[in-house]
This record gives sequence, C-alpha cells and structure tokens, in this order.
Amino acid sequence: MKKLRKLGLVLLVIISVIVIVGIIFMISMKPEYSGKKSLSNLSENVDVYFDTYGIPHIYGKSEEDALRALGYVHAQDRLWQMELLRRIGKGGLSEVFGADLLTTDKFFLSLGIDENSEQTVAELDLNSQEVRLSQAYLDGINQFISDGNKPIEFYLTGLEREPFTLKDIYNTMGYMAFSFAQAHKTDPFLTTIKNKLGPEYLVDLEIDIDPNTTLIKNYSQNSTDSIRNNITAMVTDALDALAIPLFEGSNSWVIAPAKTKNGKVIFANDPHIGFAQPSVWYEAHVNAPNYEKYGYHIAGVPFPLLGHDRDLAYGMTMFENDDVDFYYEEENPTNKNQYKINKGWKNYKFVTKIIKVKDAEDVEFTFKKTDHGPVLNGIADQITEERPISMSWMYTKGKNKVMKAVYGMTHATNIEEFKAVLPNIHAPGLNIMYGDAKGNVAWWASAQLYQIPDSVNTKMIFEPENELPETKKLLPFSENPQAINPPWNYVYSANNQPDSIAGMKYPGYYLPENRARRIVEVLEPKNDWDRRAVEEMITDVTSSVNPLVIKDLAKEIEVKELSEDELRILDRLINWKGDYPLDNIEGTVYHRWIYLLLRNTFSDELGLQGFEDFLSTHMSKRVIAPLMHKENSIWWDDIKTKEIKESKAEMIQTAFKEALASLIKDFGENENEWRWERVHSIEHEHPIGKVAALRSFFNVGPFPIEGSREVINNLGFGYNSDGFYKVGSGPSTRRVIDFSDIENSRSILPTGQSGNPFSKHYKDQAEMFVKGEFRKMMINKTEIMENAASKLVLQPE
Repeated sequence: MKKLRKLGLVLLVIISVIVIVGIIFMISMKPEYSGKKSLSNLSENVDVYFDTYGIPHIYGKSEEDALRALGYVHAQDRLWQMELLRRIGKGGLSEVFGADLLTTDKFFLSLGIDENSEQTVAELDLNSQEVRLSQAYLDGINQFISDGNKPIEFYLTGLEREPFTLKDIYNTMGYMAFSFAQAHKTDPFLTTIKNKLGPEYLVDLEIDIDPNTTLIKNYSQNSTDSIRNNITAMVTDALDALAIPLFEGSNSWVIAPAKTKNGKVIFANDPHIGFAQPSVWYEAHVNAPNYEKYGYHIAGVPFPLLGHDRDLAYGMTMFENDDVDFYYEEENPTNKNQYKINKGWKNYKFVTKIIKVKDAEDVEFTFKKTDHGPVLNGIADQITEERPISMSWMYTKGKNKVMKAVYGMTHATNIEEFKAVLPNIHAPGLNIMYGDAKGNVAWWASAQLYQIPDSVNTKMIFEPENELPETKKLLPFSENPQAINPPWNYVYSANNQPDSIAGMKYPGYYLPENRARRIVEVLEPKNDWDRRAVEEMITDVTSSVNPLVIKDLAKEIEVKELSEDELRILDRLINWKGDYPLDNIEGTVYHRWIYLLLRNTFSDELGLQGFEDFLSTHMSKRVIAPLMHKENSIWWDDIKTKEIKESKAEMIQTAFKEALASLIKDFGENENEWRWERVHSIEHEHPIGKVAALRSFFNVGPFPIEGSREVINNLGFGYNSDGFYKVGSGPSTRRVIDFSDIENSRSILPTGQSGNPFSKHYKDQAEMFVKGEFRKMMINKTEIMENAASKLVLQPE
C-alpha cells in the first residue's frame, strides 16, 4: 500500500508539473497587451492603448516610430499569417506543409510574382517616405521575431522564423493581386467548350455584356467526355490547395449629404474574401504628428488598404476586369526550343527554380517563358496539351507602383490628392470608393486599361493569327469608369458591370446583377439615411432576383403532375420574398432545385468534372437568371438521350421533383424541418485546423448563419451534390462611417483581432458577426484612454 501511495504521489507530482509547465507555456504564448517593451531604432516612447477587442491605438511622436510600433504589435498577433502570405508568391508553402503543395508552389513561382517583387525593390528610392515608413514597419516585425514569443504554429510545423524584407511586402501584394483574377479559370474553360462542343454552346453562357442588366453608372462633369480544360484543372487544384483565403468580391456604397438625415456623407464597405482563421484584416488606429488613420491592414503590409479619419474614408471592391490573357504558341517544327514571333523564331527562356519541401529532398523544376509570359505546359501534371499555352498577366508587366498608390491613399488629405495617386494602380483592378467630410462621394475603377480591338475576344485562348498584341495601346486613367458627385447622390459597387464614359464597356468577369440590383432598389427611394439604417442595409439578406427566377421556373411546371405536398411547396416558393433568415424553408428548396437543374443541364455536355470547374467560375452565377428566362437554349437538351429531345419544362420539372426527394431523404417529409439554418453554416478554418485532433482548438465555429450568396450580406458557398452549404467567403469586415458622428463609426470582424489562439481576442467577435452586430471604432483619444483595456509602452533601447 505504501508503495502504491508513493507511486500515486509521484504521479500526482509529475501531472502537476506537466500542468504547471503547460500553463506557463500557454501564458508565455499570449500577446503582450500591457507593460513596457524596448524596441531598437525608436526615437521616443510610443503609447499603445488596446481597447476591449484588442485593437491597438498607437500614439507616436513621429510617423516612423508609430509604424515601428505597428509592425511589432501586428506581428505578435499575426506573425503566422504574415509568414504564410509572404510565402505564396515565392513558392514557399511546400516547405511548411510538404509535397502536397508542390503544384501550388510551381504555379505561383511561374507567375513571376517573386521576380517582379525583386525587380521592384531594386528600383525603389530607399530615401522616399513610402520606403522609410515601410522599413520602420518591418523593423517592428523583426524586433518581435528577435525578442517575442514564438507562435505555436512555428512549433507545430518546425519552421524557423526569419526576418522580413521589403520584397516580402511586394510578394504579399502580388498574391493579393492574383487572387482577384478570374480569367485563369474561365478563358481556358470557354476555349475548350468552343473547340469540343462548338461556338453555339457559348451563346447562353453570359460571357458578353447584357445591356439590360444593372450597370454601375458613370458620371463626369466633363463627359460527353468530361470537358475539363487542363489549365483550368491546374489552376483550380492549385488554388484549392491554398490554406489562405482568396479575394472573392465586395459591396460598397457612399451616400451623399442630400440623401442623409444629418446632411453628411455616410460610407459603407464590406469586402468579400474567403473566410479563414485568422481573419484577413488587422485593425489599427495610428496617430502621429500630421498623420492619423484608423485602418485595416493585410498581414505584412504597412499601409491600410481600407481606412478613415475625420476628413475622409476610403475602401474598395474588385473591379473584375480582364487582365489575364492566354496565348497558343507556335513552336518551330525543327527546333522545339523556339517559338514563333512576328519576325521569325525566338528562343524560349528557360527558368529553373528550387523548391524546399518539408521532410523531403528539394525539388528542382524548369519552365519555359515567352514574351507573353510563362508557358504553363509542364508546370503541373494536369496539363497534357500538346500545343504550348503561355499566360500574360498585367500585374507583372511594366513598373509596379501599387504600394506608391496605397501610401498615397493613406496620406491624402482631400479628394484631389486622393484621386491623383490612383493611376499608380495598374493591377489588380479595383473599384476605389471614397467619401469625405466636405460632402464629396466618388468611385473610380482603378486599373491600367487598354484598347481592345472589336475583332478580339479576350475570353478565349488567343490563336497566333488573331491575338491581342503584347504591346497594347494603354488608355489614360481619365477614360476609366468612374463617378464623382453624381446628381443621383450616391455611388456604389457590387462587382457588377460598369458602364463606360469612353464608349466601351470593358470586358471582365463581373458578378451577376443580384447585389447591385438590391443595393439600387434599397438606396434609391430613401432620402433620410442614418448610420443605423445603413447598418441594417449592410446586413440585408433579401434577393431581388431569386423570386423572379422562381416565377420563370414555375411557369414551366406542369402542376397536374404534382402531388398535393409538392404543389403546396411550389406555392410557398411563388410567394417567397427572396429572404434568408435562419428559419427560412424556401431558400433551402430554391438552392437544391437550382443546383440539380444546373447539373442536369450542363453535366451531360461537360461531364461531372467539367461541371465542377464550371461551378468554380463567376459564369455559373451569371447564367442562372438569364438562362431560366430563355425558352430555347441548346443546353436544355440532354445529349445522353439521343432519341429524345428534352424541353426546358421537362428539365425544370425533373429537377424540382429531385430536389424535393433529396430534402425528404435528408430531413423527412415535414418541410418545416428544411430550415436554412440546417444547411447553411460558417466555420473559420485555420490551416492547422485541418488536423482533426486540432480542429476545435484552431478553428472558429461552426455556426448556423442567415444570409446567402449574392445577397447584400453575401455569404458565398459553392454548389455541391450533398445540398449542404458551407460558407466559404463573405464580408471580411463590415464598416459604416457616418461623417455626422465620426466618433461613433462602426465595424466588425468575422472572428477576432488576434491570430494567436491563446489570445482572448482570437474569436471574441465571431458570434457578434454571425448576429449582424457592430462595435465602435474609437478615434477620440480621451475616450480611448478612459476605456482602454490595457496599455503597452514601447520605449527606445
């Protein structure tokens, strides 16, 4: 017995020691939100007040000191996120996650982001204020790497921390630029449809501009085998393997004083980005002599891409213009190392890269480049095309001044200064939204646009005899779509097609009019907007388009063939307002019906894998409403039933019955059990949360959530055969800024400010976000000091 007691005591001591060590380890892993810390290169103390949500309010005696402090506190909350983002463009994910990411690394290395960043940094004026502030921010990050606690992800992956450089900032911006592009998935796919099925199959795919759709108005005071394209497969697989969110879409509107209750501008913005943990934006309020901004930062980027102060506010959505082109190259039949140019033959440039792979030997791979860009054949196993295909991307062409633009936007003091820096944005294409305390509202489509001959279709892979010239006729920024203080007293963007003041509607991969139509429908009649009304609008979950689609579908239903239960459900759909609260039934039926109708309509020609690729493009969203309105379409016929030619009505009826049968199978015959909350949920996934045992620790959620795809509260999901919709993207923040009460402007993040799972701010906003709630963005120093949860003083060494 005594031996057992002694053994028990020994075990108790060991367990206690383990628990104590674990607690000490957990405490040591937390970010430091209070106390004093010495930083090198600081000239004077910097006070950092953290509010109750962990958002830093930084007060420095110089802007460089404030940016050093920002770099430090940003790193202690988001170093792991910074690490992953800087690795994408230089092909460094395999070193973290292993050989499964090799295709992704090869693809991004071939794009030339890393080379472009290196060239851009080599040409920087190191004495410019933009670069000096960037370097100060990097100093703060590197100080944390040197002195701060190592985030747990570095322990789990065995990755060593390394200093950040200017090139890392540009690599992160390069990844962001590419994640906006849709052409890389769409152009090759459409070319395959044309080549294998025929050009008649392109007619109803909504690849051209519909003049009857809701356009963003300009205003100027002066004027049978699976059809799967190999490139589409490579790009889709490479992006699907990313553990980091892609930029998807966005809403923004700015209301002029004539339409607001208090006679001041109200600004709203909710950029739509893939959900992940940590969330995309890091909020920080930075104050220094002659500079103040409450901003939203991408990890590893010193200047906020979204921001406001007492004088102005700015934000962005994606323009969705076409800035990626593909070219068939003609190889020399007597020399496979050469390709054809206007003046004869030219040698390919061969580029060799080394990729480090976790727990494996380094991988060397070589790819070819032409004047257009990288030849994608040979980069990934999916590409088996015999004809070489190269890719030209506007971002890697010409001088990269994107960071100059971002710096200029953050430091502009009025609309003229703000507009003056926007021509520096050559790619990605962005809708820049603006409002200020003087009553100005504005929208600019910011990208380097170029003249496109009428004979050239940019949605196809170019043939050598009919291609877009690599040397393009560039358009001046003044010809870009834009509106400044229009007479209708608001500007907006929802990734939809803009009109053009140059007489040309610019080609792109625009999203359908659904959100745009709803925004205009809600904004137009009301002239007494206040902050609360805008908050309600930004969380709106009603579609103006889906009920119209239902009406088109219902016209084709043969009601005599429906059972009493089926007829009752159809009646519910016909009377549906298009809203998506948690207890909604109609939305559940609608999406099952639409998915099955799309699958039955397209998969016979495209094959199941080709149909999945189709669903990954914006085209699959654009096609729904127009196709359901068309009586005749080549797609309605099921080519597998060669003896029978199916009609639109037969396809719709079949899909309706299949949808109801699948819902009965999943939830039973009582349709009141088919609630939206049972099929629509959100979970913010951390890359390491993919390991089942660590999921509950790193991931946030899941939560049932109202809203849907292509409503204002745009919670996007992909269609799938199981009929359960896991939200993949949505508002990365919701901001409402009222210049009549600037100190009570409101915001929210999807999870929390910190990316450190040991921080109390890791997920403290998650349930508020799901409920559509907001919190204050404080900028009054007295209020900040009185309500701060903690204070960290950073002092010179």
